[in-house]
Amino acid sequence: MGIEYSNQSIVLHDYFESAEGGGRLCLVLAREILTDLGYGFKVQNHPYFKNSAFAGKEYDLRSYTRLPIWRQYKLARAFQKKTLFLKDYDTVIYSGFYSPLAIRNHGQGQNIYYCHTPPRFIYDQRDFYLSLIPFWQRPILLGLIRYLRPFYEDAVSRMDTIITNSENVQSRIQKYLGIDSRIIFPPCETEKFKWLGQEDFYLSTARLDPLKRVDIVVKAFLDMPEKKLKVVSGGPDMPKIKKLAQGAENVQVLGWVDERILVDLVGRCVATIYIPRDEDFGMAPIESMAAGKPVIGVAEGGLLETVVDGETGILIKADPSPEDVIKAVQEMTAKRAKDMRRVCEKRALRFRTEVFVEKMNKIMVSFNC
Repeated sequence: MGIEYSNQSIVLHDYFESAEGGGRLCLVLAREILTDLGYGFKVQNHPYFKNSAFAGKEYDLRSYTRLPIWRQYKLARAFQKKTLFLKDYDTVIYSGFYSPLAIRNHGQGQNIYYCHTPPRFIYDQRDFYLSLIPFWQRPILLGLIRYLRPFYEDAVSRMDTIITNSENVQSRIQKYLGIDSRIIFPPCETEKFKWLGQEDFYLSTARLDPLKRVDIVVKAFLDMPEKKLKVVSGGPDMPKIKKLAQGAENVQVLGWVDERILVDLVGRCVATIYIPRDEDFGMAPIESMAAGKPVIGVAEGGLLETVVDGETGILIKADPSPEDVIKAVQEMTAKRAKDMRRVCEKRALRFRTEVFVEKMNKIMVSFNC
């Protein structure tokens, strides 16, 4: 049951394009704390809005474009110029990189920033992102960074409270922005994920982009034809992953699937595999453990705070190779995975939605005292 406050509140999120944790968090906030919702854009038939029970007012800034670097600029300008409606709200909760730029239009009132991470293409992963684009595009991205960084840092400095999702990101915020933050783990709808049995396949649900390193997982299974892998997600690396898996009878690339199918696959796999590059937090391991399924993860980033090595999964070394994944899969036998079931289920309860809502409620109440 949501709690309605005497003041007017709104959640601002960058955009709703794919099934990602930041968007889910914002809808939980809007639904449970009974706020309105604003965003840069929302794709048609976004899965989170099908059964969200969200009944508040929506503001769509309509800043969608397919061009990646132009998208960042367009989003920034939209939140700077199209959010004059914020003057009608007492409390604004910001989520993402671009929505904080709207703080200039809020005026009086409380400003809360749920920082999933400082923009990584500006700070710790700048060189990595530059390496992904053609040489001639790099000056354009560098120009965008020079434009965005001062606006972002000014916006963050004006926040009354900054919340983040993990110790990993908390230290990142302190390092790059010099600002303190408090940790509230993001919400996971653990009740949706349940043990449904155990079939003979492993599962990857990570978004297909370079930071998630799904290509390393696929390469590992190409060298283990006796082991089966299902890849359930989409993203910019989809063509690369499909080409890599082409002709492999033991690897299925299913793309995005609806939530019902995702829950079913997580509930029936042997274990999930999730090896992202310095992940902020990572919702996929929580969903896996909620279903009693251990995680083959990586010993870096947010996974160090969620997966207990040897108890709820296996954490391989940072910057892993396909050989590291092969070794972990061979160690994570069906029996060993099943033996971890109860510990996984118990571990996941720490991250359930009710815990998140209770802690956010306390913050909102403190602003209304």
